[in-house]
Amino acid sequence: MTRFQGRIALVTGSSGMGLATALRLAREGARVHCCGIDEDMNTRARQAAAGLPVTVSRLDLTDDDAVRRWVEEAAQEGLDILVNAAGVQTYGDLGTTTPQDWDRCLAVNLRALYLTSHLAWPYLKARGRGCIVHVTSVQGFANQRNVLAYATAKGAVHAMTRAMAVDCAPHGVRVLSVSPGSIRTPLLEWGAAQIAGPDGRAEDVIAEWGRTHPVGRVGEAEEVAALIAFACSDEAGFITGVDLRIDGGLTARLAV
Repeated sequence: MTRFQGRIALVTGSSGMGLATALRLAREGARVHCCGIDEDMNTRARQAAAGLPVTVSRLDLTDDDAVRRWVEEAAQEGLDILVNAAGVQTYGDLGTTTPQDWDRCLAVNLRALYLTSHLAWPYLKARGRGCIVHVTSVQGFANQRNVLAYATAKGAVHAMTRAMAVDCAPHGVRVLSVSPGSIRTPLLEWGAAQIAGPDGRAEDVIAEWGRTHPVGRVGEAEEVAALIAFACSDEAGFITGVDLRIDGGLTARLAV
């Protein structure tokens, strides 16, 4: 498939759904600039992308100047697609979420999405076409316990997506969000390990999470990447300002 031949894409997140999306877009013809803060993950991403038009850079999304340089350098020849897939997971309720945890969670899961979009906007606007996709979560709609900061950020992304879509539509740029359920990524595996504790098995936790989804399993990063690729394609040209859930039916079933 060559849906993205000649197009330029920025993707935040060099592991999990970010990496899967970067590889998918590149295999369909796009030149992709991907970034991540973990250099070990970046190295693995470079190895996975060998032979594809994918550049992987180390980037701290809370460093405004560094993000500006990354966007400007990557978009020298124009920009068609921005996918914000990087994120962090934090656990804590009203009593245990520290101000530092709150600030870090919202900085990466909300503010960074605004910043990359803000900096990419002049290039997308100049093209008169294009798409921004924010990867958020079903936790923006309904929550587990102990995810106060994370759920707040994800819910805010849904509102931000709608506002951006309304503002960007007259210039030919679409803005959507994608809300996954439990997807097997390094972040999910880390979260499962935190819950399992030193005496438990992360795989048992992941299997239990899978059973809570009507389809009976957790999703794969490549499945999310396929949805994002569709959202960025011309086939989705009449879709903007909405959230696309990819959650194995999780939010369709009552817990009662």
